[in-house]
Order: sequence, then C-alpha cells, then structure tokens
Amino acid sequence: MLVALKRTFEQELSLNEVVAKYPDVPRLVIIKTDVQRRGIHYTERALSIVDQNIHQMRSPYLFGSRDGEIKALPESLLLRDGTTILVDPTPLEQNPYLVDLVDGRLALVDNDEIVEFVKLWPKPKYYDLLTSSGIPMSHIASARPQRLNIFQSSYCHFWAEHKECRFCDIVNHTKQQKNELGVPVRLKPQDVSETIREALKEPGRFTSICLTAGSVLKGKELFDHEVDFYIETLQAIGENFATKKFPSELISSAFNEKQLLRLYEQTGITSYTSDLEVLGEEKFNWICPGKADSVGYQEWKNRLIRAVDIFGRGNVGTGLVGGVELAKPYGFVSEEDALRSTLDEAESLAENGVTTFFIVWVPRPGSDFRDQQNPSLDYFVQLTKGLHDLRVKYGIPVDYNDYRRCGNHPDTDLSRLL
Repeated sequence: MLVALKRTFEQELSLNEVVAKYPDVPRLVIIKTDVQRRGIHYTERALSIVDQNIHQMRSPYLFGSRDGEIKALPESLLLRDGTTILVDPTPLEQNPYLVDLVDGRLALVDNDEIVEFVKLWPKPKYYDLLTSSGIPMSHIASARPQRLNIFQSSYCHFWAEHKECRFCDIVNHTKQQKNELGVPVRLKPQDVSETIREALKEPGRFTSICLTAGSVLKGKELFDHEVDFYIETLQAIGENFATKKFPSELISSAFNEKQLLRLYEQTGITSYTSDLEVLGEEKFNWICPGKADSVGYQEWKNRLIRAVDIFGRGNVGTGLVGGVELAKPYGFVSEEDALRSTLDEAESLAENGVTTFFIVWVPRPGSDFRDQQNPSLDYFVQLTKGLHDLRVKYGIPVDYNDYRRCGNHPDTDLSRLL
C-alpha cells in the first residue's frame, strides 16, 4: 500500500509545478491546500519550543485526526499573510509535511526543502478557565484565531441507523474524546453562555461564532428536536449581546421553512449552512445514505434555496468534502469528470443565491473511507478556482465564512482578492 501511495505522488505535479501552473492563485493558498491534503508531522525539535502557557493546544473537535490519536499537540498553524492552516496530525508513512525548527523558526519542510515559515496559534485566555459546573471552557468553545466554535452535540443519529456519511468519523471520535478527555457529549446552555462571556472579554479577538452538531432525526417533524436544541443554545449565547443579532453561522441539517423561520426569528443567528457534502444525486445517495433517505438530494437543495428568502443572498451556503466524489469504488474515475459535474451542480445553486465551499477531504481511520487516498493538488486548486469564480459570476459574498472567520476553505480564502 505504501509503495502504491509513493508511486501515485510521484505521478502528480509537484507543489512548485502547481504554483507555476496557476499564477492567479496565491502561492500561500496552494501551500495551505496541499498541507491540508497531505497532513503534517511535528518533529521533536519543533515540539521543543511549544509552550502550553502561550500556544493553543488541540481542543475537542467533531472529527478526529489522520493518526487516530489524541495528543498534546499545537492546535494549528498561521501563515505569514495571517491566514490559517487547520492541520491534521498524520503518520510519517503517509508522506506528510514536516513542521520542523529551522534556525529558531518553525517551518514547513518537504523533502528537506523549506517550503514556508509558520507560527503557532496564540492561546485565548478563557482556555485556562472552568465553567461554574467545573468543565474546562476549552471543552465548550474551541477557538480559531478569529472565530468561536460551539459543538453542542457530538452525536449523529444517522450512525444509530448505520447510515452515516462514509467519510465521517464523528461518533467514533466522540467516544474517544469522552473516554480520554472527559468531553461532554452534549453541552448545557449555561456552560455555553459563561464561556462566550469570558471569550468576549478579549476585545477584537473574535469576529464570529459558529455552531454545529450531528443530525437529530427526532421530533414531531423531522429535525424538530435538533432545531429546539439550537434555539436553546443560541439564546444562551445571545444573553451576552446587547443586539438581537450577532455575527454567527449555523451548520446543521436541512431544515424546512417553518423550522428556519423559528431559528431566524427566535435567535441571533445571521447565516445558515447545510452541508450536502458531495454534489450530484448518484454520489450523494452512495456517500450520504442517511441524508439521502431522510430528505433526499433534490429536497436538500430546494431547502437551501428556500433559505435564501429568510437569511438573504450571501448568507446561505453548503459545504462539500472536496475530493470525496472520487472515492472508490463508485466515485468518478477521472478528476476532469468530477470537477465538471461538481461545478455544474454548484452553479445551479449559485444561480439561486446559495454559495458552495469545500474542505479538503482527509481519509480518517474512524471512517468507512479510512483506507482511501484523496485527489491531487492540481484537482483541489481547480476546485478552488471554480467555486470562487462562481461567487464572482453571480455576485455572492461569503463574508460569514471567509479566510478570517473560518480558515478551512481554500476557495473562500480567495475572497480576500475581491
């Protein structure tokens, strides 16, 4: 297997070749994409300068890392343009980039070549505090340089029906975090409110709040209990703001219009994302069987389009696990066909005011696709350009999920060029 992986890498364009091929895409965006694609491994030299008093260490997250372990490692990296790389610790045999110490500075290194110098994320002050119920605040809200993430429930009901998305490891990772770190499976509103209050004491540090969780299928109507839970949590967050609305994103299941109106009218939420994960009904049905059975591909798209009337153009989006459309055995055989199909479907959403963005697919050991390999860097750069160009063509802003507020989408990083 390892020999096959190395042979495939050798057949692909190198980082420098891809940078030369796409002069209109900033080099740092391409580097970020490749680091997310291949993962990273910290050398002992690099770890020797990590100071847990000032550097942000890995906090609880919905999904696990490529090495399948929970370690005291730095949360992530900053590039010299101020943008982030959400890194994924990866075993050496999978050919990751090295994070090494070079002349007293941290650097991304590949084949003994210094690719770029990087910095570690600074730790927010609230990470050292506990809620009144005794839970570390870092377990309640995980920080990105300018965003707070609230993962209020880390269980997904699709797993209970054995219809989980095939790239996903949320439930396996939940058990691991609960057992090894004591992370609560479901957050209490009071803990969330207290944590947000402390985080906001760092003026200018955070510009938005993002909420997401696993799908909850129960209720009088499908997803009603999930909606109730989000409203409860969002209202707790809203206690810390003088205005009804606050900069925020909800990433959730595909709610119907009545549910979306409840969310919009009863909480401070300002933008809405519901992830299709993969575009195209055939691939969607195979890769996301629970989503396909409960709502269906066309209805999921229609609910996104109807959400634009509630949240407004530029405030509704769907996320893709970019590259998973090429998974074996039923994915696209060629990257060219995969790109064409994905961008055609994304354009049908853009025409209706819905933006599409992607994260780089990482095959995780706790997922059904654990032994697969993601596509080439060239493919991801083309996908980056294609999705960005659609936003330009249809005049759709992506302020709520851009390079500052998220940092996990290579395509939305390009919004800084507008």
